Amino acid sequence: MTSTILFYIIIGIIFINFISDKVLGALNAKHFNDTLPTELEDVYDKKEYEKSQSYKATNYKFSNITSIFSLILTLAFFYFDGFEYVDNIARSYSSNNTIIALIFFGIIMLGSDLLTTPFSYYKTFVIEENFGFNKTSMNTFILDKIKGWLMLIIVGAGILSLILWFYEVTGTNFWLYTWALVTIFSVFMNMFYSKLVVPLFNKQVPLECGDLRDKIAAYAATVGFKLNKIFVIDGSKRSTKANAYFSGFGSEKRVTLYDTLIKDLDEEEIVAVLAHEIGHYKRKHIIFNLLASISLTGFTLYILSILVSNPLLSNALGVEIASFHIGLIAFGLLYSPISEITSLIMNILSRKFEYQADNYAKNTYASEPLISSLKKLSKNSLSNLTPHPAYVFMHYSHPTLQERIKNLRS
Repeated sequence: MTSTILFYIIIGIIFINFISDKVLGALNAKHFNDTLPTELEDVYDKKEYEKSQSYKATNYKFSNITSIFSLILTLAFFYFDGFEYVDNIARSYSSNNTIIALIFFGIIMLGSDLLTTPFSYYKTFVIEENFGFNKTSMNTFILDKIKGWLMLIIVGAGILSLILWFYEVTGTNFWLYTWALVTIFSVFMNMFYSKLVVPLFNKQVPLECGDLRDKIAAYAATVGFKLNKIFVIDGSKRSTKANAYFSGFGSEKRVTLYDTLIKDLDEEEIVAVLAHEIGHYKRKHIIFNLLASISLTGFTLYILSILVSNPLLSNALGVEIASFHIGLIAFGLLYSPISEITSLIMNILSRKFEYQADNYAKNTYASEPLISSLKKLSKNSLSNLTPHPAYVFMHYSHPTLQERIKNLRS
């Protein structure tokens, strides 16, 4: 195989991904105005349903614009030998491979972020604002960007430097050391993400004593679940949309409730949502997802170790000097079909896990409070209640609301 053939394969993958995404999006859009099924007729009144339809249509059009822009930008970068141009800039500052790679990825990521920031701004301050969701101030928007950049520089550059060092020292065996590094980092972040990272962006406070905490504690005791850490996060700082999540293991396990969730749901509904989250823990879904992620990472790194040193990868992107960082970019593009398949499998499993967590909540607490909470959350986020089955199959990590209600009432 020549670098020219490999180049066209990469371009073909980019186009196939784009076209398949547009086809699925168009199929899904045709269902925006469907009549709501019987189980969901009480979610929206007529005015609210019209608003949800408008929200779906607006986001669909915006998604098409952003994806077309991304495609044009990517193809232009290929056509004008953008990878070679950035690589030459990086090499003009140093002959050290690690520094070259850090400068290269720094330019690529900073340039990409700057080009997409106007879209992010429009999404937040126009679309989300017009539909009553946005609570993000301009200061918060800017600070989030700065904090994100700093984390990328400190954590991302640190990990990349270690990976490059592994490659320099061990050659193709670098994948084993990188896999160990990523595994340790993943476990650490699962344990301490809420304690170390979340406070950089949001305030968290323990749920105050009262009826809600007592009801949560009483339910947790009935299922033998020791839960001492229940936190409330200021999600309303950025959006009116609500959420809750479970994180950590052992002594670090905690439940985090968005303040918007507490505002939108009554106490029985909140306990039902937590019963669902505890169901994920009891059914070992969190451990499974972590192990699956680690296993997929190991598989990906092994394939990368076989191909990354092949000069064909760098040459396919128009770069004459073969290097790890260019090979990594080319590999990421070539690997995307496999990534789509693994993502599809994980989505199928995730939907199965959601049913299991719903069943756990139904059997250990009650189904109706969970159903009413799901309806409220869907209504308050103007969710699409009539998605196309093919779109659900490819993209949804959760079953549709209608499917979940049918399961909870069965």
